Amino acid sequence: MAKVKKYYAVVHGRAPGIYQNWDKKDGAQSQVNGYSGALYRSFATYKDAANWFREVSGGVEPRLIGSPSGTQLAQINDGLDYQKALKTGKAVIFTDGSSISNPGPGGYGTVILFQDQRRELSGGYRLTTNNRMELIACIMALRSLDKHADVLLYCDSRYVVNGISEGWAERWRSNGWVKADSKPVENSDLWGMLLEQTDAHNVELKWLAGHAGYKENERCDQLAQRAARGKYLQVDVGYEN
Repeated sequence: MAKVKKYYAVVHGRAPGIYQNWDKKDGAQSQVNGYSGALYRSFATYKDAANWFREVSGGVEPRLIGSPSGTQLAQINDGLDYQKALKTGKAVIFTDGSSISNPGPGGYGTVILFQDQRRELSGGYRLTTNNRMELIACIMALRSLDKHADVLLYCDSRYVVNGISEGWAERWRSNGWVKADSKPVENSDLWGMLLEQTDAHNVELKWLAGHAGYKENERCDQLAQRAARGKYLQVDVGYEN
């Protein structure tokens, strides 16, 4: 019988990341033995290890340690085919968020397409973070829909896409906004608002690479950047408090 390949996800250790071996010189064991509060698990696939790492860490992208290049596995972006979605009556949404200096002044931008209609939304805040702006972009776009809708939403934040698609946010809400490591979930106020919108609509989230030449994604980035540098900025109460 072939030996099952294992990956070791180390969230709390000397060098957090995903390891391809346990007891070799660069293995996971040396990162957790004797480390107070070590948190790690083994998985049969890289995908499962990476998903657990992101969930427990609150969306941090893991490093793959022990590969020939010492970098993460390549992530493949699905091609965009939203014209078909529009023809079947779906609303198509693109979102982006950014924060200057992170934390710092921030903004969000959205492009909403439905049939032959197009709408753009944006807003700026005086003190916030990138992740909060990514979440707010999705929330504002979905709130703008007049009624229940089938939605295809493109977002370049894995933090947001995985939080919904992998079911992390649902589990966080069920657990009283506490992660698997017993630490509070960051941005729980916004995760709750986003779940309210995904409950109200039939939403399919898809990740796309940012700054990769996708026209509507680039437009969202322009809107977000402009809003972050605007003269009249709102207060992100959930962050400042």
